[in-house]
Amino acid sequence: MSHDLDPSLPWLDALHWDADGLIPVITQEAGSRRVLTLAWMNRESLAETVRCRRAVYWSRSRQRLWRKGEESGHVQHVRDIRTDCDGDALLLSVEQEGGIACHTGRESCFFFRVEGEHWAAADPVLKDPKDIYVK
Repeated sequence: MSHDLDPSLPWLDALHWDADGLIPVITQEAGSRRVLTLAWMNRESLAETVRCRRAVYWSRSRQRLWRKGEESGHVQHVRDIRTDCDGDALLLSVEQEGGIACHTGRESCFFFRVEGEHWAAADPVLKDPKDIYVK
């Protein structure tokens, strides 16, 4: 049985959602092509992302829509949305407002690298999170 994307189906129906109704989303900076985040979307968040051209994810921890930048101001302006041949993962190409995608104040959430037998932070903090998430 083929798990390929069926482009004859309506676009949301053509995707392969997991048992929780979610699909993984890799987000990449449009200019540098650096991977910024791995997040999740449900049908509602993807439809809103397409409609408003700003990244809207599904927060599994909060169990609600998460509009990227709603608290930090670090909005992701969507330039392109793609899916893989299986239709079970998405790739967003975005312009990252403020140059920070990670809640740690770094450009990317992928900032740890293996050094010997440990993980070490390889990228600098661009802005202290205490200054980003002011209550």
